[in-house]
Amino acid sequence: MVLKKDISTGRPDPAGSTDSYQDNLETDVLIVGAGFGGIYLMHKLRQRGFDCKIYEAGKDLGGIWYWNCYPGARVDSQVPVYEYSFPEIWKDWTWSTRYPGWEELRKYFDHVEKKLDIKKDVAFETTVTGAQFDKPSGKWVIETEDGRTARARYLLLATGFAAKRHFPDWKGVEDYKGIIHHSSFWPEEGVDVKDKRIAVIGTGSTGIQLAQDTANQGAKVTVFQRTPNLCLPMQQRPLTREEQEEAKAKYPSLYEYRRTTFAGFLYDFVQKNTFDDSEDEREAFYEKMYENGGFEFWLANYKDLLFDEKANRAAYDFWAKKARARITDPRKRDIMAPLEPPHAFGTKRPSLEQNFYEMIDKPENDVVDVKKTPIKEFTETGITTEDGTHREFDVIALATGFDSVTGGMKNMGLSNMFFLYGAQGPTAFSNGPTCVECQGDWIVDAMTELKKDGITYCDATNEATEIWRQKVTELSDKTLFRKPREQLNYAGGFPLYEKECREALENGFRGFVTA
Repeated sequence: MVLKKDISTGRPDPAGSTDSYQDNLETDVLIVGAGFGGIYLMHKLRQRGFDCKIYEAGKDLGGIWYWNCYPGARVDSQVPVYEYSFPEIWKDWTWSTRYPGWEELRKYFDHVEKKLDIKKDVAFETTVTGAQFDKPSGKWVIETEDGRTARARYLLLATGFAAKRHFPDWKGVEDYKGIIHHSSFWPEEGVDVKDKRIAVIGTGSTGIQLAQDTANQGAKVTVFQRTPNLCLPMQQRPLTREEQEEAKAKYPSLYEYRRTTFAGFLYDFVQKNTFDDSEDEREAFYEKMYENGGFEFWLANYKDLLFDEKANRAAYDFWAKKARARITDPRKRDIMAPLEPPHAFGTKRPSLEQNFYEMIDKPENDVVDVKKTPIKEFTETGITTEDGTHREFDVIALATGFDSVTGGMKNMGLSNMFFLYGAQGPTAFSNGPTCVECQGDWIVDAMTELKKDGITYCDATNEATEIWRQKVTELSDKTLFRKPREQLNYAGGFPLYEKECREALENGFRGFVTA
């Protein structure tokens, strides 16, 4: 068995020997994470005169795109929405496809480095294990896995919402003799899957991409599904340099516009309700969005989609009709696209697929409903389910996800600090770069005010914390989102979110204790 929970990817180590690695490091700002968020904060704070360093667990820039190199890994937000709004970066960069894959995203971060010179202030292969705020000195004391200590006036977490991997505790995993990898620790050199028997456990976006791509490569794929993924068609296509260069005149206005839409894309819910249209009009509208691809059927739908049960069911029924028409096997059809919705459509982020349903529909491939027949144990040669069926596999891919949203922070034992793309923000309901830039600008402006006014301590009051939690809960309760014990994502959309955050800053740090 090869189960990699830590991996040396073989990529060149760009770190070199800089003061970023020194013990007892002193800096104005320490940022944790060198993905979209950490780089954005670094660049903006440098412009404001702050001395910044980044601690990054990986060996290169990119965040999730450093770690993700599993088959089929690609972004689910189309370009140019999924990139920085900095003109110095987009002006001389072009993409090859509408939804870039991981290899191209790594090249994009190499381009970002050439423009912004980030690495000189990054300590790579540096994992933060703990941090405490020392109130007398007004500084954070940050500890790393290898025993170093740093002190910083500001601690900023840019660890993303998927920083802590989830490894289910199945019986017998250590007994398995084949190849097994978690999706975020897939080997850089890849795995030969042609004619191999592959198990893909999990049907989040990663599981969908893994299953689809390995099946395309000639593997025999079995998907272990707990909950159907209500996938939407990606409608992937190549992009030419000419069409991108022509469109760049509009980029500044596009980047302004994406901050005004509910989820940070270049489209928004239409301002009418589902049953304002006739049945024929509604069918034509659904068809157009579905064929346009991407998240349009989710986020450019009727405005009552996420609020009204009948409206939501109409959208689900259309989705199920389209998906079921692509699956010939009746058993697989009922597992992957059931007539009864597993949850309200759009209350979980859909995945984008290219030919997932056709691939799994092939007779050599299969899908197992683990709600009805859970995984019982792993053996030397495969997986046994509770019904006694034993299936043999050459490769097992764990697309079991992450302890998302808060996992990366809990893993470091941290409490109060500025953070991006985490709990009680738009996060999973949004386009990542839009969220990063919205929150990053607020953090940079707040830090500038603190520095200008000589404020060394800033902490949210208990009252303000509870008021915000109640707002997040109230917004969620008005929708069809499943009601968890605690809603971790802000369901009010970017315009309302940014308005409320800005009001706190513009009213003298309302809701904060400062000293």
